Amino acid sequence: MKALVAATLFLFGAAPAFAHPCGDDALARAMPLLKFHVEDPQAEIYLDEEAKVLAPIRSLKGRGEFDVLEVWARIYKADYRLRFIYAQIPGSCVLMGQEVLEASNPY
Repeated sequence: MKALVAATLFLFGAAPAFAHPCGDDALARAMPLLKFHVEDPQAEIYLDEEAKVLAPIRSLKGRGEFDVLEVWARIYKADYRLRFIYAQIPGSCVLMGQEVLEASNPY
């Protein structure tokens, strides 16, 4: 029985992840946001090819929630985490907030 389950998982793999409708918007906004924060205008920026969907967060007012998409980027030897926060409005990508954080240990 275990062999049958293992073979099935091997053949079909994990369930495919569905892309968020605003994934392309998050990727398009990532480069200008990083260029705004980086001092060197000639810096080469490398972006991930996909925006990862994170758990929704509660809105600051009301009972709604926001979708959170995460994109990672690299500049020189530094990694940056970018998060884009979208309102849950079907058929639109209303950006409600964005965050840039360098993944480093300053201590």
